[in-house]
Amino acid sequence: MANKNLAQAKNAKNDEFYTQYEDIQKEVNAYLEYNPDVFRDKTVLLPCDDPKWSNFTRFFAQNFERFGIKKLISTSYAPDSKKLKYGTFYGDFFIDDGTPQFDKEKAQTKGRIYILDKDINGDERIDINDLKWGYLEGDGDFNSNEVKELRNEADIIVTNPPFSLFREFISWIMEADKQFLIIGNMNAITYKEVFPLIKENRIWLGNGFNKGNAYFRVCVPREDYANGVYDFENQLVKFRNCCWFTNIDHGRRHQPLQLMTMADNLKHSKHKEIKGKTSYLHYDNYDAIEVPFTDAIPGDYDGIMGVPISFLDKYCPEQFEILGITQRNDDPYKTKKYTKEEYKNANDLNARGVIITNGIPKSIYARILIRKKQ
Repeated sequence: MANKNLAQAKNAKNDEFYTQYEDIQKEVNAYLEYNPDVFRDKTVLLPCDDPKWSNFTRFFAQNFERFGIKKLISTSYAPDSKKLKYGTFYGDFFIDDGTPQFDKEKAQTKGRIYILDKDINGDERIDINDLKWGYLEGDGDFNSNEVKELRNEADIIVTNPPFSLFREFISWIMEADKQFLIIGNMNAITYKEVFPLIKENRIWLGNGFNKGNAYFRVCVPREDYANGVYDFENQLVKFRNCCWFTNIDHGRRHQPLQLMTMADNLKHSKHKEIKGKTSYLHYDNYDAIEVPFTDAIPGDYDGIMGVPISFLDKYCPEQFEILGITQRNDDPYKTKKYTKEEYKNANDLNARGVIITNGIPKSIYARILIRKKQ
């Protein structure tokens, strides 16, 4: 148990990544362009967020009046609780900022709550200068009854939750049936807590990061990032597998993909896996064809297709329907299961779609099963 906890703490040290202001602005603007009143008269909750370190509170506070927000609530997690649960984090102590409500003991053990809902400094406008704060009764854990009450009060939840808690956090939101905009790892698409919601069109991917690259600020330099991932000068770490998850509508998701026919793909595709072949490969254990690239989806094919999970970044619900995912054994479109007598790695093969070439089975990374809408 001790080794397990140490491992969790070690992993969690890499779990706080601070979103850049411009990325928040770019994403939120996509929803405002589709619906200028998306935040009007709404209470917005920013859990897991302290304006001392995070840009979410700063962004929404500065745009409070422009967006027509009714109330902005932001909560933070107590430093001591973070250390006990996850290891050392940036911001493990609070320096006395001179405000009357500062309490040295509470600063370590209690979460903070920040509220913006009216002009308190008399300048006839509501902005970040009117942000008032105090201490929560507890440590600010989003699963506490105290923060759950704030969740229930809110209309929209926006934040960048710890990646290690994404499953728990998305369930926490859906439990209250709230609108939300959060950041997560793209692999979260395959989670059993997430994919059914995507399939049912209850959540989808947001507008996205610039060219698919997400840059987060980290405050503890590390030496174990690969070359080109971490910039020591500006303390930014680069991720290519991050995306926004939401149930707030935006225009991009209603733009259909422009696709070639199957014949044209086989003749002109830029991908060697497609170009020059006589047909698309067919799974041995699914009644579906393998489409390894989103831009290689044949626009005239009426059957089931297995496409990369990154397809969801360009998914238009009016163009395709989502049927399932090859990641799990219980998918209704699975046509067969393998036994150990057939293949030594039968368990691995049964987890995903399989292509057999020259008698050798090869499992394919998780694929979303889609079909063109008529």
